[in-house]
Amino acid sequence: MFKKIIVAVIACTSLFWGTATFAGVSLHDGLWEITSSMEIQGMEMMKMPSHTYTQCITKKNIVPQDEHDNSECKVTDQNIHGNTVTWSMKCSGQDAMKMTGKITYHGDTFDGTMTMISNDPQSGPMRMVSHIKGKRIGECR
Repeated sequence: MFKKIIVAVIACTSLFWGTATFAGVSLHDGLWEITSSMEIQGMEMMKMPSHTYTQCITKKNIVPQDEHDNSECKVTDQNIHGNTVTWSMKCSGQDAMKMTGKITYHGDTFDGTMTMISNDPQSGPMRMVSHIKGKRIGECR
């Protein structure tokens, strides 16, 4: 009986903690303009031109993802602490890679980084760091 009570208390505490943590994100749902600038690390640091796209971001869909990306990517882990969201993502298909990301929301803006590691059979492992910024530009369409 005592074990059941302990398990119930832990379960309720976990649910409350997850809800309280999630409720704390300072994010206004809507259409966001996201700008990403990427650096490819290797023998020489190479900066890529920045890329801008839009995405509907909500508290239920909180991780920015370029909708025009052709790879098959899935978020495998996501954590929310205050206004900061961290995640891991795995992409399969032709552009297989692993990613980790961290952004901090400030109401109508966010900033953060994503680190991508690919293992190209021809060129070997490649590490790319993307600095991302976002701003809310209106309602979702």
